Amino acid sequence: MAVEGEDRTVRALVYPALVGEVVPGARVLMNTTALERGLGTGGYALVVARTDALPADPLPGPGHLVKARYTPLQAMVLGVDDQESAHHEVLRDADDLAGMPVVVADLHSALPAVVAGARAAAARAGRAVRVVYVMTDGGALPAWFSRAVAGLREAGWVEACVTTGQAFGGDLEAVTVHTGLLAARHVLGADLAIVAQGPGNLGTGTRWGFSGVAAGEAVNAASVLGGRPVASLRVSGADARERHLGVSHHSSTAYGRVALSPADVPVPVFSGLPGSPVDLTADDDVAAWDALGARVADQAGALVAPGGRHTGVPVVADGDLLEALRGSPVRLSTMGRGLDRDPAAFLAAAVAGVHAAELALSPA
Repeated sequence: MAVEGEDRTVRALVYPALVGEVVPGARVLMNTTALERGLGTGGYALVVARTDALPADPLPGPGHLVKARYTPLQAMVLGVDDQESAHHEVLRDADDLAGMPVVVADLHSALPAVVAGARAAAARAGRAVRVVYVMTDGGALPAWFSRAVAGLREAGWVEACVTTGQAFGGDLEAVTVHTGLLAARHVLGADLAIVAQGPGNLGTGTRWGFSGVAAGEAVNAASVLGGRPVASLRVSGADARERHLGVSHHSSTAYGRVALSPADVPVPVFSGLPGSPVDLTADDDVAAWDALGARVADQAGALVAPGGRHTGVPVVADGDLLEALRGSPVRLSTMGRGLDRDPAAFLAAAVAGVHAAELALSPA
């Protein structure tokens, strides 16, 4: 969109459900704060309102859940757990996930990789798994912002998206992660759920100042509801920052300090992979893969028994899993790096999906 009084145009996002339809030539008010700061995921202008026309009044309907509460663009939605919901009776006394595996991840970018791993494990077993994504509100609030969710839904890789807390725009809305998980199981019939924030995590370079802290709280929620928490490690073989190389300090803090309930922690065992951890297209560097694997295993050791409360589960991350990731219907990207430039990030998420699918498909 052209910026009035300036010789430039900017990319802008419009959410018609909030501000109405915006047609060519319309005059709009834009919020450019994230754009001006050069943020990655959120680096867009956002249309706040048309200044030349008012949006139509929303149609009357059921529901009284207000998301993005007390902001000018707060949205009234029908919650799956709302008294007016067709599913209220199912959820009113629901209290048990019946052992459903719940993969918890720090970054939104882990979502397609976890699903790829789950589908690969299910395919090996000659089965299928029904996956539901439960989106928390640590990143983007509108699920509409996620191209990954849209692509995974369209491809049939994810059955539905449930938006929880202040997040909105999913196939179902829920008040909390707890009711979001219960809806995934009892309303949508999920075999496994994946809990992660929307796009655009927030970090400050401090021990506690990052939005992924909520991953530890999601482990607790899954456990208290009788689910089987699976803690997906945030791993990188390419991040230049020491605190994120190997297992990120985000995982160490969220799972080691915040998660008070035990979880399974799938630990990738890199085997027979091409290239190097920073370039899959380079000459094979077995030593680099071995060094990264040893670092990850050592760092994960602080989280799992006997030193930690969780259970370590070694899972092979090999060429077959890499091919499963290459088959993703959506682009794989984390912190600006794709599969070829940081394969360990996606393999670590994929092994969590593998383990969760094996749990979901195993005899009770």
